[in-house]
Amino acid sequence: MKIIESAKALEKAASERILIIDGAMGTMIQRHKLDEAGYRGERFKDWERDVKGNNDLLVLTQPKIIQDIHEQYLAAGADIIETNTFNAQRISMADYGMEHLSYEINVAAAKLARAAADKYTKLTPDKPRFVAGAVGPTNRTASISPDVNNPGFRNVTFDELRDAYKEQVRALIEGGSDIILIETIFDTLNAKAAGLATLEAFDEMGVTLPIMISGTITDRSGRTLSGQTAEAFWYSMRHLKPFSIGLNCALGAELMRPYLAELSHVADVRISAYPNAGLPNAMGGYDETPEDMACATEPWAEDGLINIIGGCCGSTPDHISHIAEHVAKFPPRKIPEIAPKMRLSGLEPFVHG
Repeated sequence: MKIIESAKALEKAASERILIIDGAMGTMIQRHKLDEAGYRGERFKDWERDVKGNNDLLVLTQPKIIQDIHEQYLAAGADIIETNTFNAQRISMADYGMEHLSYEINVAAAKLARAAADKYTKLTPDKPRFVAGAVGPTNRTASISPDVNNPGFRNVTFDELRDAYKEQVRALIEGGSDIILIETIFDTLNAKAAGLATLEAFDEMGVTLPIMISGTITDRSGRTLSGQTAEAFWYSMRHLKPFSIGLNCALGAELMRPYLAELSHVADVRISAYPNAGLPNAMGGYDETPEDMACATEPWAEDGLINIIGGCCGSTPDHISHIAEHVAKFPPRKIPEIAPKMRLSGLEPFVHG
């Protein structure tokens, strides 16, 4: 099994400083105010369904826009940029009748991010940049029925998720990703399907990449949508031996902290966090300024809670630049030694002994 050389560089960088991951792709795409024709481009001008809103398709129809966004985040100080592939697996692409494009989109997205990262690595050889192949949660859940009148009904199976994810991961590797990032996890069973698919892709392709895992706490209950606490979520995913575990999206920095601290105390891997720029306003926008967000996340670094930090919905290169500046003076969190015990997970964690 070949360990990609970049994995060693990533380990070295993470041991030296808090790493910066990029901010929101969707927020930046929205600034371009693309219409239906802008999303379609020439290749899909006669497509039978509307495609406006299919941001992942833009790696084929508007690659310059996507690469420019990557470069803006790299210029702002990002060490890790995410591919524009959040919904680029067959299950989500079915909404547009574009399932057959999933592999092509993921390869193209990874190549765009790779080109941007390599460009900035050449500019700053002492600060290598890395591409995280983004694997989103899909628009379906394996644990919860979409029909309130039939709790046992599911609109997706574990094997369907695994197959869709494996195709995506293989394409992300082919396109040049350094990391596989399983992110915005609201259903742990979906994430376990993604994790299994990733390991199978590694075996089939003869390579091993670092795996980053990032869940999302959906409200102030401190649980994922499928009901798990942060600690139980970690116990469900630790068998993947990830490079990092963390949280992103749903909550702003202020509300995310207690759950991040919970993970930091129980996980013997690196901790990542990329919150939204506050909570959404009445219009669905995000009002937290770059300075506000940086001031809210700086205490995480000061208190030794994090190894990787960035932004999710509503964040921009300005947010990332401010965050990077605020955390630069602090060392990365020291990975604790956790005593071996039986640790099980349902909705709540169970530790025996």
